Amino acid sequence: MIHIILFQPEIPQNTGNVGRMCALTKSRLHLIHPLGFKITDRNLRRAGMDYWFSLDVHEHPDWKAFRASPAAPRRLWLLTTKAALGFWDARFEDGDGLVFGNEGAGAPDWLHEELGDRRVTIPHANPDLRSLNLSTAAGVAAYEALRQIGGFGPPPPFWGSLPQGAPQDGPLI
Repeated sequence: MIHIILFQPEIPQNTGNVGRMCALTKSRLHLIHPLGFKITDRNLRRAGMDYWFSLDVHEHPDWKAFRASPAAPRRLWLLTTKAALGFWDARFEDGDGLVFGNEGAGAPDWLHEELGDRRVTIPHANPDLRSLNLSTAAGVAAYEALRQIGGFGPPPPFWGSLPQGAPQDGPLI
C-alpha cells in the first residue's frame, strides 16, 4: 500500500478526486490541516466523492501530529517542481508516502528541508507552464509508485505483446 499525503489542500474538488483515486487503488489518504474547506456531505457530493466512505482517510491537525501518527508511512517522498530527481528515477517501496503541497503555495520551505533527500519531480515538456493540477499529479505519481511495488499484482500475460490477430503496425483502434 502507498500513502498519499495532502499538505493543507485548498480545493475540495482536488481532494475529492485524490480521495476517489485512493479508494480505487486502496491507498491511504492523509489530510494535514488546516484545510481550505470543510469536509461535509454537501461538499463531498459536489466533488463527486461518493467513494468517501470507502476510503481509508486519516485527518491530522498538523504536520507534527501526522509524523507522530501510527497510521503514517515510514518513508516520505515530496513531489515538487523544485527537485532535480525525476519520479521515474525514485525507487518506491511498499508503505511509502507521497507528499503534495497545496494548490496555492506548494510545500513550505521547512518541509523541503525536512524531506530534502527524498524530493522528486514529475517531468513535463513545456517549461512555460508551472506544474500539473494537484489531483492529476497525485494520480500520476501514485500509479507509478504502485507499478513499482507491484500494487496490482503481476501484469496480465498479454501486457507487452499485441493481442492475437491485432495488426503488427499502425494504430490498434
